[in-house]
Amino acid sequence: MNPFAKPRCLVLLACAAALGCMAPPGKPGPSTGTPRPEQVLDFPTLYAQNCAACHGANGKNGAAIALNNPVYLAIAGSANIQRITADGVPGTAMPPFTRAKGGMLTEHQIAAFATGMEQTWGNPTSLAGQTAPAYANSTPGDPAQGQKAFAAYCAQCHGADATGMKSATGVTTGSLIEPAYLALISDQGLRSILLAGQTEQGAHDWRSYSSTHALTSQEAADIVAWLASHRIDTPGQVYRQHP
Repeated sequence: MNPFAKPRCLVLLACAAALGCMAPPGKPGPSTGTPRPEQVLDFPTLYAQNCAACHGANGKNGAAIALNNPVYLAIAGSANIQRITADGVPGTAMPPFTRAKGGMLTEHQIAAFATGMEQTWGNPTSLAGQTAPAYANSTPGDPAQGQKAFAAYCAQCHGADATGMKSATGVTTGSLIEPAYLALISDQGLRSILLAGQTEQGAHDWRSYSSTHALTSQEAADIVAWLASHRIDTPGQVYRQHP
């Protein structure tokens, strides 16, 4: 028997143990410190991975509503933000993110996301002590009254027929009744923009449409009802009529 064989085997075993090679086949090795996806509770990471593509890298200038608007956060509130994140918005491009509905986030992650939004972009003084209209209106809107309210509050920037115009400041606004646009946004989305404004574009919030009084909750509901009345069943599709 080779007298050096046993010491050499011991050395090899010691090296294998030191390198973590003693884990049974199929078993994970020592932890590298990288958290599993469901363990990530860091707001910047959650936002970048799940929201930035639609809402913008810093919560603005994306295709969807700006989330770094403190007025929007104050009006919506944490409960609504968590509900929307979890359940999505049916009929729009906003998907559900909760695992219960096929998403990738846990309830703890959704709660951490809502808290992170408020801590990062919220402002306790954004409403300046005023009571904002409710996030969601409790009564249906009246399209006829909404057309009148739109003419009074919105036509100066969007045109009397809501098809857009170039304002005195040179800013060109797009059509609010474009079928493709209305197909992508919910009634609540229209209301949220109407109440909270789009700060990155200099748009007003509910307090600034008139020099005499703030927009009321019912007036907002009426305007949304009038805009929504322009939706069509098949936006963007052209059909040839055959004899």
